[in-house]
Amino acid sequence: MSEFWIYFNTGLRHVLDIKAYDHVLFLIALTIPYAFKDWKRVLLLVTLFTVGHTMSLLLSVYGFVQIKVNLVEFLIPITILITAVFHLFTAGKNSKKESISFIAIVTLFFGIIHGLGFSNYFNTILPGNSSDKLLPLLEFALGIEAAQIIVVLIVLILSYIVQTVFRFSKRDWTLVMSSFVIGVVIPMVIESEIWGR
Repeated sequence: MSEFWIYFNTGLRHVLDIKAYDHVLFLIALTIPYAFKDWKRVLLLVTLFTVGHTMSLLLSVYGFVQIKVNLVEFLIPITILITAVFHLFTAGKNSKKESISFIAIVTLFFGIIHGLGFSNYFNTILPGNSSDKLLPLLEFALGIEAAQIIVVLIVLILSYIVQTVFRFSKRDWTLVMSSFVIGVVIPMVIESEIWGR
């Protein structure tokens, strides 16, 4: 049971680490246009992100995928930027009532990219044998899912407060928060090591 908590807490800390805020930024960008009444859709998207994250860790841990760290570290802020820009341009539109399939596929793919960003570190903390790696990986994934739900709940609560107490419209909330995320993530893209500085 203590091993479960070690990997579960590693998953929690991976998302909630203030120094590695890219994961939280993506979750904010993903959750911005939704409210509590959309909880099923939000939970589906968050879970798909976790599934993608876990898939890439599995592929990396078992040696099926290897990718340059610089490329992944560049792609992670790009995924956040794309998500925030998408919500910036769809703010106030009824697109949220349309099919979720496009957003779901994109979220799954972005989860794969984010998982690759953590794969090198995760490989160093796992036990040696391949057969010993699956359970810790699933425990880690549960920690990630729990942490993501915490972040999403905070965003939804803030959204509710801003829209009910401060009388922001849903569109204005989406525009302001998307712009905030874009403002934070653009320097991450510019300062990426991929540019060869």
